[in-house]
Amino acid sequence: MDIITSKDNEVYKNLKKLKTKKYRDLEGMFLAEGRKFLEFKETPKIIIFKEGVSEEIIEMAKDHDCRKIILTEKLFKELTSQENSQGVIICYNSKINELENLEDNIVILNRVADPGNLGTIIRVADAAGFKDIILTKGSVDCYNDKTVRSSMGSILSMNISYIDENEVVEFLKEKGYKIVVTALEKDSVPYTKMKLKEKNAFVFGNEGEGVSQDIIKSSDEKVIIPIYGSAESLNVAMATGIILYDVRNRLENR
Repeated sequence: MDIITSKDNEVYKNLKKLKTKKYRDLEGMFLAEGRKFLEFKETPKIIIFKEGVSEEIIEMAKDHDCRKIILTEKLFKELTSQENSQGVIICYNSKINELENLEDNIVILNRVADPGNLGTIIRVADAAGFKDIILTKGSVDCYNDKTVRSSMGSILSMNISYIDENEVVEFLKEKGYKIVVTALEKDSVPYTKMKLKEKNAFVFGNEGEGVSQDIIKSSDEKVIIPIYGSAESLNVAMATGIILYDVRNRLENR
């Protein structure tokens, strides 16, 4: 196991660069932090330990056949994104996801901006049995450290792709998807009354602005989640969970 003590070490400098989206895109790699990621079967590219990390964590990493390095506490502190780190960071190859072989029910995220929201959506979509998420370009990077952390590992098993906003409707129509958007419009219906077809794309929008008007106008059905109390609205991740679990329930009972 290599021990890195200098900030001028090339491996260390390259790992630090992965904290930026530009370099993640360029290198096709991203960082995930925490012992939880050692429990997944996905093969890491590198496992990085903090000097003095517990033997339990080192033991957990033995099942992974990859390069392992130790950083001094000072260097690790510059790499971690957590205040109370568990002392292990995993470097993975990014998945090359394509807009082919999609399942019949998919999730579309239109300019979702908050990394924590995206991570939670990835997690809840995975839990509800959805495997495909398409984000319109301009949405937050799915490999942002907060997104990866909030996904609790689900990012490793999801098919996540990006597409230009002005192309998404044409793409969905071409592939035969019914477009269902969450939108507060005059003709919106409660989500419990939406009608599913054989192939459906469920669209959720930006935290402040919702789904873009161009997508709303091109949609096949608009749905809302009724508010019965005094809350103004629901968080986009929560709204996504409510609707996806309703869809899952319908699919299971067809």
